[in-house]
Amino acid sequence: MKPCFFGVACLFLLLGCQSRPTLFESVTPEKSGIRFANHIAETEQLNILNYEYLYNGGGVGVGDFNNDSLPDLYFTGNMVPNKLYLNKGNFKFEDITEAAGVDGAGRWSKGASIVDINNDGLMDIYVCTAVLPDSNARKNLLYINRGINKATGLPVFEESAAAYGLADASNTHMAAFFDYDNDGDLDVYLLLNDLDGTYPNEFRPIRKDGSWPNTDKLLENRFDSTLGHAVFSDVSARAGILIEGHGLGVSIADINQDGWKDIYVSNDYLSNNILYINNGNGTFTDQSCIYFKHTSKNAMGNDIADINNDGYADIIETDMMPADNYRLKMMHSDISYQTFQNSDRFGYQYQYPRNTLQLNQGFSPGDSARPVFSEIAYLSGVAQTDWSWSPLLADMDNDGFRDLIVSNGLPKDMSDKDFMAYRQNAVANAPLTTVLQQLSEVKISNYIYRNNGDLQFTDMTKAWGWDFPTFSAGMAYADLDGDGDLDVVINNSNMPVTLLRNKESEAKIQTHYLRVALKGTAFNRHGIGANISLFYQGKQQNTELTPYRGYLSTVETAAHFGLGNSTKVDSLVIHWPDHRRQVIKNPGIDRVLQVSYDTSAPVVPVHPPQATSPSLFAEVKNAGDLRFVFSEIDFIDFDIQKLLPHKFTQYGPSLAAGDLNSDGLDDLVVGGGSPFHASAFFQQPNGKFIRKKMPGFNEPQLQDDAGICLLDADQDGDLDIYIASGGAENEPQTKAYTDHFYLNDGKGNFTELSNTDFTNNRTSKSCVIAADYDRDGDLDIFLGGRILPGQYPMPVSSFIYRNDSKAGKIIFTDVTRTVAPEMQHIGMITSARWSDMNNDNQPDLLLTTDWGSIQVFRNEKGVLKKVSTGQEQQTGWWNSITAADLDNDGDMDYVVGNYGNNGFLQPRPETPVRGYAKDFDNNSSLDAVFSTYLPTGVRGPLKEYPIVARDLFLKELTVFKERYPNYASYAKSDIGQLFPEQLMNNAYKVQATNFHTGWLENKGNFQLEWHTLPIEAQFAPVYGMVARDFNGDGWVDIALCGNEYSMAPYLGRYDALNGLVLLNKSKGQFQALSLPESGLWIPGNAKSLVEMSIGKNYALVAGQNRDMLKAFSAQRYSFPVIPAKPGESFAIVTLKNGSTRREELYTGNGFLSQSVPMLTLTPAIQEIKFVQTNGSSRIVKP
Repeated sequence: MKPCFFGVACLFLLLGCQSRPTLFESVTPEKSGIRFANHIAETEQLNILNYEYLYNGGGVGVGDFNNDSLPDLYFTGNMVPNKLYLNKGNFKFEDITEAAGVDGAGRWSKGASIVDINNDGLMDIYVCTAVLPDSNARKNLLYINRGINKATGLPVFEESAAAYGLADASNTHMAAFFDYDNDGDLDVYLLLNDLDGTYPNEFRPIRKDGSWPNTDKLLENRFDSTLGHAVFSDVSARAGILIEGHGLGVSIADINQDGWKDIYVSNDYLSNNILYINNGNGTFTDQSCIYFKHTSKNAMGNDIADINNDGYADIIETDMMPADNYRLKMMHSDISYQTFQNSDRFGYQYQYPRNTLQLNQGFSPGDSARPVFSEIAYLSGVAQTDWSWSPLLADMDNDGFRDLIVSNGLPKDMSDKDFMAYRQNAVANAPLTTVLQQLSEVKISNYIYRNNGDLQFTDMTKAWGWDFPTFSAGMAYADLDGDGDLDVVINNSNMPVTLLRNKESEAKIQTHYLRVALKGTAFNRHGIGANISLFYQGKQQNTELTPYRGYLSTVETAAHFGLGNSTKVDSLVIHWPDHRRQVIKNPGIDRVLQVSYDTSAPVVPVHPPQATSPSLFAEVKNAGDLRFVFSEIDFIDFDIQKLLPHKFTQYGPSLAAGDLNSDGLDDLVVGGGSPFHASAFFQQPNGKFIRKKMPGFNEPQLQDDAGICLLDADQDGDLDIYIASGGAENEPQTKAYTDHFYLNDGKGNFTELSNTDFTNNRTSKSCVIAADYDRDGDLDIFLGGRILPGQYPMPVSSFIYRNDSKAGKIIFTDVTRTVAPEMQHIGMITSARWSDMNNDNQPDLLLTTDWGSIQVFRNEKGVLKKVSTGQEQQTGWWNSITAADLDNDGDMDYVVGNYGNNGFLQPRPETPVRGYAKDFDNNSSLDAVFSTYLPTGVRGPLKEYPIVARDLFLKELTVFKERYPNYASYAKSDIGQLFPEQLMNNAYKVQATNFHTGWLENKGNFQLEWHTLPIEAQFAPVYGMVARDFNGDGWVDIALCGNEYSMAPYLGRYDALNGLVLLNKSKGQFQALSLPESGLWIPGNAKSLVEMSIGKNYALVAGQNRDMLKAFSAQRYSFPVIPAKPGESFAIVTLKNGSTRREELYTGNGFLSQSVPMLTLTPAIQEIKFVQTNGSSRIVKP
């Protein structure tokens, strides 16, 4: 009977899966009556070969043209007439185009902008036109709604563009109406794009004088009392709208929350995207390069909305990066490093061919506050949606978070690399029809993502009924049937419209909603530009009312708020465009709330949000010479090993803090980058610093300074300096990698010891840290080996140097073979930490590795033996480590920095990132090939493929050209096919299974338990880290900095971190502070982070590569700093609640960083017991 029951169970399971309803259902043309199809036919004169924008498609406009409360639909056609469909209810539509007189007059129509332009209560239609050579045939159209024809009962329109000053003939793609000058009426921004035959991806000076035909326009609304309506006048030059581009998307929003509307423009090709910030005086300034660290390259449409309900506007922008391996390899080619150098040279943004999601993290600290953005599309799971056009952010499942829908597809794929190669040879000899037949199509499903509410999205395309292929372009949403959820309509090319009915209102688990329709002023009837905020159950939602979103389209003008299972809204707050603030208490739910402009509402001036309390840290602005910029040469590692994932010559600056001249003030040593030497910065009594050059400064330095260790090597009571040499600019085992040792005379004057055995270690190193591992009373040294230049990722050795110094002579002896033989060829060490893991008063050693796990060496009476921690499978690209008792249980836990989860490479244990190294082509040089798991097709099974495109692969392995003569053959080959088993024999193999940054809980007996830190710590690679109780609650918090600007061009910069503070709420449960709350703003390529005292205050100092040092002083909480005394190795902190915490005082923390050994005396502390290496102790109490 058991098999029978099993079969019945399977049957019910199958039936359940089959009957599970999708969120959307497609409504056929036969049912809806919408038979519009934007058919595009190629000709000899006009085709995809001579006009790349041929298939860019048309738009959708939503508007209630007959005021029956049912949204009607307008579609633009390129080679076919435009169509207007009247909504008859129940998803039935009537084609009234002919009667209404709105067919587009034979224009190549693009954007559809719906607006009540004459404020008569009737929605009008503004049609943007382009392409056709006759300028008269490119004049935009304005259809004025004249109301209902009594004979037909249908709305009729009159074309009046010329009368309104809107008959522009400049190849307009889209128009966005908004009030740019806050005078109460709607002006208009025209998005222009013309392919004039010049190469659009050529690096050249950017035209910023308004002279280029592809410069957008701003038209001001000036009411003509004689005519009785607006006449629009071009004010572009006066307003500063002067920058060229290839515009495909435009959105309006008050990005910096100053009460003036700003403009974001997505530009195709190389041209920069533009963020015109409204100066409030009739002019705009482009701030895109300041606000955004990178953007999409082939930017299409965009949308601006708040994805995480924090009150700040975020920006989504689409590009054309496929998700599956085959399409990726057929589309993408090698991106040279010189591309980024040219971007810097000519003033272009860093751009990548993928979707970008700019997360607004609030305002930067300081007087010149501005919004700070982190680009997180990879982290959020929305970076790759193929050839995408329109992104729209709207709550499709009414759960209170905006979901993401994306339209995509193209009838002819001009990006196919094999076709591009074929085209170069065939066009002159083959008939055009033959050439065009070689083009493949990009017919794939559109995407719909559910917003999980945690900055991540889940692909619901299949589950929600969107999984069918189309050639889509413009897209809009509206509640077409009045049931309280958002339906979607899409304008497709060469196929009928897609109409999707949302069935959320029919779900078994009921959700709630509130829709808000505004009745505005006499000159802005729909309240365009108003800000609406909703407050309920401690939650908040915000929307900025503008219907011009996505690509070539207009969505509904009502504001839609999903409420999930909430059954009450506390209040609704409307900030009207004239800054009147209107509050509605208990507005109800599950309804359309009509709100009329209230002239009695108070005018509330709009200012950027102010912090309610001081931030944890404030930047130190008056630190003298500490405002130092770290510089180095731009060495191109990729010229040596072409497939490297990142460089090894851009890790500086290293930092080490300590009292160098015995004056009781903390000083700072900053490492140099080739060709510059290190510098010492001496703190003065006034808190300012004076820079002093190290010996040998006048001679160019050949290597990069890696880790710095401040230690009293000769036990004379002052700090000497050991600087390890690293980088990869030089051949292996050359003199350039000789380390530096500087002997202190006690007053901060240093003499370099040369030609010593211990500094003559000619390997490229990462870190140097000191501890008395053999308990003989002096400090010994660990040197971490980083890389064998030109041989990445082959393992290298690390070293233990025993301090055998005698009176008057510094001696360090290499004892690795006897004390720690397992360190020979251990791997590539990135950072290290001495730490007593088992509280036996012997410092153990923890190492972070590149392509490896966290390595732990147990100290057994001066012999270091590798032990298992239970975390050997957690392999990553680990960067840094620091120790702290995060759970207050009396032993040390460990924070470990990794690469994060915001990049193309996102390894998991079952789908790792791998590396293979061998001389595969027998040319006497090492080849290193790297792989990742990718879908074999759209949402297909995962297989292991090489990361790089064919062109770059063949630059490294030229002998493979015969095996892979075209792009398709390479695109179809996985790693096993590229490198059969016989070829892979004897290859050195590495893998990474985890890129998350996290912390390791000490469970005793050298066993560690993994904990992932909050998602904000996964934005980018983490390097610098400091663990300290910043808010005085008795729990150790964490400060982090990072980013990685030296990634290979094919991976792009990792730059989303801006400095981060994680507050420990209890026992390692961390919560990220916002940037305004923390004040720790470190936006650059940050590497090192140290704690020290500046003046009498606790401070953090961060080192940024090729950027300025940044110092921060404790502001909200200022606790006394208790420096450790020489020889003290740890402290036991007793808290007032009876628990105890262990603190260690060893050198070295984070990445290339050494802090001052110290504790802070917080209100939670009852006493601190400092313990010497010899066991003696002292007590400090508040």
